[in-house]
Amino acid sequence: MLKSPFLKRIAIVDDKRNEEAFPFSQLAFLNEKFTLDFSNPVTFFVGENGSGKSTVLEAIAEVCGFHKSGGSHMHQNYHSDDGVESTLSDALSASWLPKVNQGFFFRSESFFNVARYVDTEGYPTFNFYGGKALHSQSHGESFLAVFSNAFVTDERQMFLMDEPETALSPQRQLSFLSLLSEWEKSGNCQLVIATHSPILLAYPNARIIEFTPDGLRDVEYEETEHYKFTKTFLNNPQRYLKELME
Repeated sequence: MLKSPFLKRIAIVDDKRNEEAFPFSQLAFLNEKFTLDFSNPVTFFVGENGSGKSTVLEAIAEVCGFHKSGGSHMHQNYHSDDGVESTLSDALSASWLPKVNQGFFFRSESFFNVARYVDTEGYPTFNFYGGKALHSQSHGESFLAVFSNAFVTDERQMFLMDEPETALSPQRQLSFLSLLSEWEKSGNCQLVIATHSPILLAYPNARIIEFTPDGLRDVEYEETEHYKFTKTFLNNPQRYLKELME
């Protein structure tokens, strides 16, 4: 039985690069040698704002057949363009074993629009999201309603998530880790997650890829800037607050 990861590699097709267009004009690591191999069922992208992790994740989502604004394959036709075009997905080639056609791209920035569509249309998959209007719940509750109900494991799935922690309290982030464990144990799910959360990054046996100005590199949990900074701050918050406020 084939288990995840199913998406094995993405790579730049050199003759499709447009160095004058976004994101090639801003992200130097997207050169003709850019490749990204996936060796684990769970992969985290981590890095500072503007480092390119969400841009790469969005392009992967488009390669997988999702709309860049998020949702499942059923949501392809309702999205409106945001006026920002990325040529990256068109320049990527993907290696699969096997090709997976199901899943979900969770993009916290545009989740409001996905939730509005689900609530307004009331189509047969309404119960697929827990049977309760997403906008009638708190932001964090609606996030978990999607994670708990729409992310199924009975067939091969690609789950791509951009900052799923944004509406989750620390306690709810632990609930998310429990779901993440269930998805991985099924063997049917490959997950690529861009995050700033040191709680999510603690998930065991995940691969963490750090996006830096010099390119991409594999890091251990304790090596991430998110972990080191959070630990240092919590050990002595008054020192940081004093420096900021004086």
